[in-house]
Amino acid sequence: MRKAFFSTAISFAMLFAVSVPAAADRLVARVSISGQVMHVYHHGQLVYEWPVSTARSGKITPTGTWRPQFLSRNHRSSLYNNAPMPYAVFYSGNYAIHGTDQISRLGRPASAGCVRLHPSNARKFFDMVQAEGMSQTRVVVVR
Repeated sequence: MRKAFFSTAISFAMLFAVSVPAAADRLVARVSISGQVMHVYHHGQLVYEWPVSTARSGKITPTGTWRPQFLSRNHRSSLYNNAPMPYAVFYSGNYAIHGTDQISRLGRPASAGCVRLHPSNARKFFDMVQAEGMSQTRVVVVR
């Protein structure tokens, strides 16, 4: 009985730990591919919930946890016909969270792999990353 209780308690604690942003990070962006939504936590408090577009069929938005690598306010894609990527926060190679001009597609898969946001939300997130610092920001992408 004691062993079963302990196993259940450990399982619950592990589940909870995975779903809650790390307290040490000042800024956490948690992207849900299945939900097509990004939750932004500032100092552990949920401050924004925004619709996103992640990878369309045949493309991949990688899952995992990263720190931003670099910021580019007026970025243009070198891979996809110079497509605008305003307020880009690059977190894994060519993958970034950025604004889109295809606002009507937000809330469903549509990108080549990046996480697309409404440009005004991308600007808010970009500004928050700049203010808190890349070393204090974490990007988490889950299925």
